[in-house]
Amino acid sequence: MLTVIGSFVSPYVRKVLACLELKGLDYEVDPITPFYGNDEFTRLSPLRRIPVLIDGDFHCSDSSVVCAYLDEAYGGYPLLPEGPRDRAKARWLEEFADTRLGDVFIWGLFYQKFVRPRVWEEEPDHARVDRVLAEDVPCVLDYLEGELPAEGYAFGQLGLADLAIATFFVNARYAGFDVDAARWPRVAGFVAAVIAEPVMQKLLGFEAIQLNASIKGRRQALMDAGVRLTAESWGLKEPRRGMMAL
Repeated sequence: MLTVIGSFVSPYVRKVLACLELKGLDYEVDPITPFYGNDEFTRLSPLRRIPVLIDGDFHCSDSSVVCAYLDEAYGGYPLLPEGPRDRAKARWLEEFADTRLGDVFIWGLFYQKFVRPRVWEEEPDHARVDRVLAEDVPCVLDYLEGELPAEGYAFGQLGLADLAIATFFVNARYAGFDVDAARWPRVAGFVAAVIAEPVMQKLLGFEAIQLNASIKGRRQALMDAGVRLTAESWGLKEPRRGMMAL
């Protein structure tokens, strides 16, 4: 049994869980956000980032590191394509997603419009949101429109690169942003296809429960839905600031 520490709502956790689903691996989840991580969580993830993967006496953090470990340590469904050039391109698309899409859609939109009001009871940085929507979003979508296929996935079957890109658009939607299909048809079609995949729909169902349940009733609501949760949690009752990422 593998253990994943991290909220279902995190794009990075969502990517890892989708890879676990593709590989058919058994796992349990402690669905905390990094803001609530305790001291043991900090030991496991010194940068206070999620997800954290625990596999017996081994642990690692950072979603790219976790996905690479899963693909190398466990057989079954391959997360990366064959051939050095395609594998390099897939890794680049994952890196672009984790860094640039993360900066634009998570810190520029989701954190501002979703996390700050709910976790910290703060107003969003409206100037930053406006700038992101006017400048950064068109830039990244123009790039992806030129990189993604007209139909299907980046390297044939659904893989890590596809999941890495599409996961950020789920959080963008939570922040009120949807891709303009008339302006970026490839991006819109690609994202819709990935999100419609059974592995993503299963996880989005768990997300809906986490988002709609009260904090006190969240774990029980998830367990009632059949989610395997850890017996212990690495979370605190109150959030704390620090070096952290979603």
